[in-house]
Amino acid sequence: MTPRPASVGRRFDAPPRTRAGPGVIARAETGAFLIWTLALVGISGGLLWALGLNYDGISGSAPSKIHPATYLAVALFGWVMLRAGNPVIPVANALTRRPASVLLAVCGVLLLVLIAAQGGTGLAGSIDTFVLAGLVPILLMDRDVATLGRLETVYHLVMLANALLGLFEAVSGQRFFPFRFDGIAFETDTRSAALQGHPLANATMTACYILALAKGGGRLAPPLRAGMIALQLVALVTFGGRSATVTTLVLGSGVGLSALNRTLRSGRIPLAGAACACFALTLLPLAMAALAAIGFFDTLLSRFVSDGGSAQARVDMLAIFDAIPFRQLLFGPDVLQVSTLRRIYGLEWGIENSIISDIFYHGVLVTAVLVLAVGLYLTEVARSCRPGVWLPILAFAILVNTFEGLAGKTTMLAKFALMLIVLFPPGRRAPRS
Repeated sequence: MTPRPASVGRRFDAPPRTRAGPGVIARAETGAFLIWTLALVGISGGLLWALGLNYDGISGSAPSKIHPATYLAVALFGWVMLRAGNPVIPVANALTRRPASVLLAVCGVLLLVLIAAQGGTGLAGSIDTFVLAGLVPILLMDRDVATLGRLETVYHLVMLANALLGLFEAVSGQRFFPFRFDGIAFETDTRSAALQGHPLANATMTACYILALAKGGGRLAPPLRAGMIALQLVALVTFGGRSATVTTLVLGSGVGLSALNRTLRSGRIPLAGAACACFALTLLPLAMAALAAIGFFDTLLSRFVSDGGSAQARVDMLAIFDAIPFRQLLFGPDVLQVSTLRRIYGLEWGIENSIISDIFYHGVLVTAVLVLAVGLYLTEVARSCRPGVWLPILAFAILVNTFEGLAGKTTMLAKFALMLIVLFPPGRRAPRS
């Protein structure tokens, strides 16, 4: 009997099972992007200090001053160039399809050169703040819908853990990963830090996340979306951001009233939605009483009654303009002079406005270029997403100028861009609320 050929019964175009095919590489690449997202959204300077790295301080090795997500982003971009075979192709694609992102990354590198030439400190700030943010849309511009969906799931889980940890810190009085400068935490600052590090940065990201969910961002079902918004609103109070709380309530109320108006004008109210609304209204008095019993509203009101001198600090920072000639402000004042004036006016905690802080340290011209680059960058990200992104962008633009924000070393802009891209992908319709 003639033996059967080995090729019979198997597709001729099927790859050998013993060889790693493209599917293995694709899964490994997706896993790398998931790890990168987890590192970007979930690792703060306080967590890095707990792991033995002095990220937010001055002392320590230079490599520890750059965020792990930045290293991973550079490695992923290197892998993209390696996989393309010709490194010119990914660079040309980035210049063609994401020019504003490339511009922001280049501005970050040039800012690093400028700071080094002036003999200033905080070189890593320009890398984490601007270069990392510029790489986010470039890395994600060719990701498929399934990969973006997995990244969205990671983002939701991290924000859920962040809110729960913030609430636990508020109840227990223990902060696990507070913001530390050279290992020293501000003991008088009792606000929750959770996973995002600085309380105001945490409040900013939480507020933008709430508004993104309110505008239909993400794939969460309506009950999960409503529950997540409620949880994040409660956690927002523990982070102590008064501006974030007011901005969220004002803009969120506008979204809610607009949705209610559309529903009433349509003349068709879903029975399930009406039942959920009645159930929520029934539970609302009980929830308010429970929050009042644990002192939740006392914490909220205390932030508005006593701001710890924050409002006065915003007035004092304007007085520094009178002490510096306009010519120096135009091209960049002396860093030592600015530091001295900060101590004189009691602004050791920082200049609580991103643009004004950049003017004092880099000058009007450099600040104008940075503001233009960030504006073009956010416009480019918004155009690559489906409708609904402009409300969280508006909130972000307001809130980053209520504290040092983008003027210091932060991954906040990169996290915000990632949130917009994964919650508002262009190929997916907004879910019905």
